[in-house]
Amino acid sequence: MAYVRGRVRAVVDALEHLVGGLGTATLALGALLWAATVAVTCLAGVGLLAAPGALRAVRSVADRERARLSRWGAPIPTPGPVPAGLRTATRDPFVRRELGWVALYSFIGLVTGLLGLVLPLSAVQYVTFPLYYRLIPADAGAPGIIWWRVDGLSEALAVGLLGVGWLAAAIWFSPVLARLQAWPGRLLLPPPPGVDLSLRVAELTATRAAALDAHAVELRRIERSLHDGTQNRLVAVNVLLGAARRAVRRNPDRADEILGQAQDAAEQALGELRTVVRGILPPVLDDRGLAGALAGLAGSCVVPCRLEVDVAVRCAASVEATAYFVVAEALTNVVRHSGASQVDVAVRRERGRLLVSIEDDGHGDADETRGSGLTGIRRRVDAYDGRMTLTSPPGGPTRMDVELPCGS
Repeated sequence: MAYVRGRVRAVVDALEHLVGGLGTATLALGALLWAATVAVTCLAGVGLLAAPGALRAVRSVADRERARLSRWGAPIPTPGPVPAGLRTATRDPFVRRELGWVALYSFIGLVTGLLGLVLPLSAVQYVTFPLYYRLIPADAGAPGIIWWRVDGLSEALAVGLLGVGWLAAAIWFSPVLARLQAWPGRLLLPPPPGVDLSLRVAELTATRAAALDAHAVELRRIERSLHDGTQNRLVAVNVLLGAARRAVRRNPDRADEILGQAQDAAEQALGELRTVVRGILPPVLDDRGLAGALAGLAGSCVVPCRLEVDVAVRCAASVEATAYFVVAEALTNVVRHSGASQVDVAVRRERGRLLVSIEDDGHGDADETRGSGLTGIRRRVDAYDGRMTLTSPPGGPTRMDVELPCGS
């Protein structure tokens, strides 16, 4: 059963890859036609003004493919904007590799994507043929085989048996087609030799700066919480204890009342101190693990929350803490800003990365520039060398996908 589940999951993943790649291949074909048209008009001198736009269109499609491949395997860094100036752009190694990719992928991506769809659809059509063959005239033949006259159930069952072969072909060839479809991008879209290291150094430098900024922001938050909350409560306790000490001799009844107030202030200070401690590293992660901690967040959320956690092995404490804070802040945003009636949280570990997705059915239009905690979430994720993607069109839904490296 484990083998069957593994094969089914591999086929489903392959189909998802193929469908996504088919969409990218369609865009690549459009970018290729546009670039070819501009190149031809450049021979007459009229397409020079449109050439930078064509190169940017190719870069946009290539970046989409980089992001798609990064979700299913080793991440591929993006090179940034196309260099200014046509001569400089044509000498850029990234641009040259992308032009080769768009020419190759517009054919391979389309063919493999279409084949990936034809195999399972044909399997379904043939396997279910015995259920509806009576609705089709016998002269029409079997699906896709017009010369095969189907006069009775035996012929229809034979067609269904042929569908089993199609199903076996889909199970066997879908992962192969998905790997073939990804091959041009894995070959041509990564940085050229010698450039990858410099990009990685720049990326790590930016990540280090983001980590330092996140650390400074966290320290300021802790200091502000202790100064504005706990410290004030402790000062009040000290004042009340001094007043109670003076009232012991003059008015013992009044002293008892003041001591009660001091005890209440001490309990409030203790509660605020616990809140600060939970903000640093929630103890519930050690006690109940990531699944239990997220279940507590989902259960206390005002908006109905469906939680799905598939993490068989514990991740590093820092990774789990980052995932916990991401979900906590995202649920807070859903309650405060989205107007949603349902939110779905899914967490799973795949290929050495912890994948977290939060989706709500609210009115959408979430914008990081308007605050709402999204900037803080991105800062936390970037500080851990992770990746965050936010999709929130007007009218919804809003979906946030976060990837955190957690080792193999």
